[in-house]
Amino acid sequence: VQLQASGGGLVQAGDSLRLSCAASGPTIGGLITMTWFRQAPGKEREFVAGIGRNGDTIVSDSVQGRFTISRENAKNTVYLGMNNLKSDDTAVYHCAANPFSSALHQNAGSYYYWGQGTLVTVSS
Repeated sequence: VQLQASGGGLVQAGDSLRLSCAASGPTIGGLITMTWFRQAPGKEREFVAGIGRNGDTIVSDSVQGRFTISRENAKNTVYLGMNNLKSDDTAVYHCAANPFSSALHQNAGSYYYWGQGTLVTVSS
């Protein structure tokens, strides 16, 4: 299974972006739990949002109300919609998948497949 994240870029505070994570190999319908993590320079990897196979979602408190996660199984793709971006959102965003559990874990160690990351830079 390979995950390819895209959609990052340089934006200004208050702007919006949508990240995509395309899966190859087994369809994401079989990958059950899909998540987004982010890692800012000098900081640990942080859970952002996750979505289960049936569409149940969880979003971290730090982005609640601004970020949404969705999936389109027919296109093998998971999305992260980001609105009202802040400078603190600057990070490399990674998508990850766990084919063995339907639980929406928030620790990075629970995920077996990772994309290469896409950089989001928010200027204030």
